[in-house]
Amino acid sequence: MNGLGVDARSEVDPTSLDGRRQWKWRFSTAGVHLFERNTGLNVLLDEISVPISLHTRAPRQVSIALTNRCDLECAHCYAPKSRDELRFDTITRWLAELDAAGTLGVGFGGGEPTLHPEFVKLCQYVAQETRLSVSFTTHGHHVDNELAERLRGSVHFIRVSMDGVWATYESIRRRSFAELLERLRDVRSISRCGVNVVVNDDTLPELDEVARVSADAGACELLLLPQMPVRSVMAASVDTLQGLRRWVDGYKGPLKLCINESSAEGFPTCDALVQERGLRAYAHIDAMGVLKPSSYSDTGVQLSDGGVMQALDQLAHGLAENDT
Repeated sequence: MNGLGVDARSEVDPTSLDGRRQWKWRFSTAGVHLFERNTGLNVLLDEISVPISLHTRAPRQVSIALTNRCDLECAHCYAPKSRDELRFDTITRWLAELDAAGTLGVGFGGGEPTLHPEFVKLCQYVAQETRLSVSFTTHGHHVDNELAERLRGSVHFIRVSMDGVWATYESIRRRSFAELLERLRDVRSISRCGVNVVVNDDTLPELDEVARVSADAGACELLLLPQMPVRSVMAASVDTLQGLRRWVDGYKGPLKLCINESSAEGFPTCDALVQERGLRAYAHIDAMGVLKPSSYSDTGVQLSDGGVMQALDQLAHGLAENDT
């Protein structure tokens, strides 16, 4: 994803989860990239020229759909309507390999990741046994005080889906917006957090209010997701995208704005690692164990005993062939 703007007051909390900075680094044509997972701090040493042989091959960020299960039925959701679910030992084996190969962070999603039976254990394991940043995307309605207590210290960032406010939100999510606001307090008690909003004809007029509510709830980032075509749902219209660009240009609030890479064209993005694109930047593993260039892609490679890096090479080769 690309940052649309940088919040001058972005959080760089000097106090990490365990009181220590935990720097990790990657090498690319851009230079040496340092990342500290507890604060989210990134430092790029672009005056250092790194030989191609030392460039990090693993994706910078990986998302994993732990399960396709979800107790909401949002029309725009891309997740297959099945009960596929990944095993704990399989996920941790993949993540150990990606951590060693230079990946900086993993984002758990789904479906609803908190419905995975070993979700808490998985977050705790990855935080303790790897140097990966742990984040997850959730609808938020299962994040109560008890779950927050178990996750505290094992998660570095949380993204909460909020498509519109009040009646619009409730027409899409079929859940109480007032209850979501209650849950956001528990989310914020765990870690830094942001809000994801699917942008369509219904939610575009409410972006000001979505941003205001998100900032009041303690979020530091707003991820804009123009609606993608899924089953009977159409992609965001040209008029909606133009309206979104006008809203971005006029936004003066405190939140850092981000947009998914596939929708970024035409927006005033800022990406210091622009040369690190495609599978060097991001990869997705779905709940059936298929490695893909994005969660929406129909192209993928089934992960096997050969490991993730071998599958990445196979996927990159296939994508290159399709481009020629």
